Amino acid sequence: MLEVDIRKKVKGFSLEIQITSDSRRIGILGASGCGKSMTLKSIAGIETPDEGRILVDGRCLFDRKAKINQSPQQRHLGYLFQNYALFPTMTVADNVAAGLRGRRKEKKKKTGEMLERFWLKGLAERLPGELSGGQQQRVALARIMAYEPELIMLDEPFSALDVYLKEQMQQEMSQMLKSYPGTVILVSHSRDEIYQFSDYLLVMEQGKIVRSGATREVFSHPGNRAAARLTGCKNISAAKKTGTYSLYASDWNLSLRTAEKVSDQVKFVGIRAHDLEPVKEPGINCLACRINSVSEAPFETVYMIECPQRQQVIWWKTAKNRMDGDDRKNSGQVSVSTTTGMMPYLQLPPERLMLLEG
Repeated sequence: MLEVDIRKKVKGFSLEIQITSDSRRIGILGASGCGKSMTLKSIAGIETPDEGRILVDGRCLFDRKAKINQSPQQRHLGYLFQNYALFPTMTVADNVAAGLRGRRKEKKKKTGEMLERFWLKGLAERLPGELSGGQQQRVALARIMAYEPELIMLDEPFSALDVYLKEQMQQEMSQMLKSYPGTVILVSHSRDEIYQFSDYLLVMEQGKIVRSGATREVFSHPGNRAAARLTGCKNISAAKKTGTYSLYASDWNLSLRTAEKVSDQVKFVGIRAHDLEPVKEPGINCLACRINSVSEAPFETVYMIECPQRQQVIWWKTAKNRMDGDDRKNSGQVSVSTTTGMMPYLQLPPERLMLLEG
């Protein structure tokens, strides 16, 4: 069980964090500079909160009122820094053994076990500068796991890796941590990393947690505009309730029917770019499909759809083969043809709409 209730004034905002979770895989998602790393450093004892307390499995690490503030060493936690913080003049084996205590024979045995477990045995005598980014990360994680911490914190662990290595290391780290019985906290600004890794999600903005809950539930029902945006929703409009199951999206100039009851607290409506559906005939929640611009990724195409009488555009993501070459070239000038595999209207399915508070 992780229990955090802390406050700390930092440059630009005030960190105010409340966490109570018994999940063993916790994700913290937020933009750069929102206070994610500061939260980890406060738990680790690197930073000292102005107020509050921190408990891990009932053990008090920090309590301002009770004047408890354990040192990082006393807390017995593992922290994987973004740059891995390896000792540059020490070999891989010595780096792994750096945090171990006890007799020389015991330390050597434990180091050997970690080198084997993290696929580093053939690299034992190399220096960190002779390793790839993925190998350095494995050394750093092996060093942490060697002394069996009660909780592990991963601070943007994949941010310095290229796309191919990042995906490979995500899979490797999941495997390496599968048998770890303690709590792992992953901090990231990547929604994909967070979604794949965590069971419980905290969404942060400007030093505060704006949404928390089971990861898949938060992604499907973010609840507020900040959480929707941070979990990747591109299409968000100001909204006004017009009925129990209806509202008006002012930024899209569109009246919408909803599958969910519209409460008086709803101020925005959102829909993810891949949830829009092409249809042949206009119906409920339909938008005339006039394309403003097109951009292509390796496996999908992103269309920017104009909203009548409004400046805002709607993002639509779909498979690349949905539109042929001639229409892509002329898409900024003409409405979409029904002969090309794309349809002249886009529907915002009622069950896919996300009702959001401010």
